[in-house]
Amino acid sequence: MTTPTPNSAHLPITSTVGVIGAGTMGQGIAALALRAGHPVSLHDTRSEALESAAQAIDVSLGRWVKRGDMSADQQTICMARLALVETVEGLADCSLVIEAIIEDLAIKKTLFSALENIVSEDALLTSNTSSISITAIGACLRRPQRFLGMHFFNPATVLPLVEVISGEATSPEAAETVTETARVWGKHPVQCRSSPGFIVNRVARPFYGEALLALQEQACDAVTLDAALRDAGGFKMGPLELMDLIGHDTNFAVTRTVFNSFFQDPRYKPSLIQQALVDAGWLGRKTGRGFFHYGEGATVATPDYAAPHPAPATIILQGEIPGTASLLGLAGDHPVHIRREPGIGQLYLDGTLVQPSTGITATTLSAQCGVSDIVLFDASVNYAKATLIVLTKADQCSAQGLANAIGFFQALGKNVVVIDDVPGMLVTRTLCMLANEAAEAVCHGIASAADVDDAMLKGVNYPTGPLAWADGYGNGHIVTVLDNLAKAYPDGRYRASALLRRKAITRTRWIPTEQQSGANL
Repeated sequence: MTTPTPNSAHLPITSTVGVIGAGTMGQGIAALALRAGHPVSLHDTRSEALESAAQAIDVSLGRWVKRGDMSADQQTICMARLALVETVEGLADCSLVIEAIIEDLAIKKTLFSALENIVSEDALLTSNTSSISITAIGACLRRPQRFLGMHFFNPATVLPLVEVISGEATSPEAAETVTETARVWGKHPVQCRSSPGFIVNRVARPFYGEALLALQEQACDAVTLDAALRDAGGFKMGPLELMDLIGHDTNFAVTRTVFNSFFQDPRYKPSLIQQALVDAGWLGRKTGRGFFHYGEGATVATPDYAAPHPAPATIILQGEIPGTASLLGLAGDHPVHIRREPGIGQLYLDGTLVQPSTGITATTLSAQCGVSDIVLFDASVNYAKATLIVLTKADQCSAQGLANAIGFFQALGKNVVVIDDVPGMLVTRTLCMLANEAAEAVCHGIASAADVDDAMLKGVNYPTGPLAWADGYGNGHIVTVLDNLAKAYPDGRYRASALLRRKAITRTRWIPTEQQSGANL
């Protein structure tokens, strides 16, 4: 971790930072502030929690020592600057207070109402809340202009993102000071307005929601679904294993909060499948069972990969298929010859028509064009790096027609799985919905396009920013996928953002080319 050159707007390192809550998040925030040079007052009403937190903070500082980021003497000096206080009055001399306690609006308002009478008039008050309205919390204060959100991501000592959230009354000066302070602490701050889910917890909802809907529709089993998003889509973890890691009680609660905060918008609709897991107490890793089993004796399942098939003898590409350049370019590295002809963008494999998913089912496409042997393949953030290709076939497709497609992608060096014929398949619908949600956040003035992408890259380690991916895939193609999905699911879930439609019409980019990161279609 490197420390950037300080900006004049940041909090002076001589200023005392108060941290309320001695849990995992509070410990991480306190360690960051200590490492930056601040005196830190850590408050919790439980003395045993404070003692435990002090030990955990010392361990965190010790990790930086082992990595060579600080010396053992500096670790000792940092720990000497840590004060453990059991009463909120012990925070009186703090210039910045960061609250990291239970997610309960009433409790937070009570705390900040008391805190306002203790700290100085110019002290900044912040909350690490991940989902509660900053405006609502700040409404209890006489001077809400000095209150804002400072949302770290767990573990705070590792993940670089900090969402700096302004409520309706937050002053620009307060937001700038907190932003620059986070930057001096070695974090990557992004600014946003207070809105349900802020940036990350809002934009990430489709990553979970689309997976749960596909699972509910029995598109494939849980192992295959995770493999699709991980090995084909390019994400570090599949959505189901990630929910198991987060905990279904936590993830489901955030989903319900966002859903209700948006007045039951179908985009954020919770899943009955996840509700059942919560009801059963199968909360994921922490209980030993979620979508998958954990603990002693648990086995790691693998997808049901398609058996080897020979490559088709005749491969004809008519025109160009947008977004597939890196995929079809693999033919040059394998014994695969593609004959190119003029056309509207179609790939024929010994007569089988193979197309990328556009949000309609292969069966519907087959009926529309009068071709029985049709196979669709799913999207990817980076086809060249992907180890897996996801296919689906029309109900009318012959076994040989499917075999032609399987053999072709295997000849390009990919594993293949075949799933049921669901609209938008798995990766395509997820990436398009992530881009759509990011577009809507920008449309509503929650954050800039660059900050939205940075938040998803730095906060949840996405392989690319959703809007950078949209620029590469094509905003017009995303609108087409969403419109086709909206016909299949006419409940409003897949309505395209008005700003996304405008970008599609004007063919303008979300992110300048020189700032693009990760996407390689």
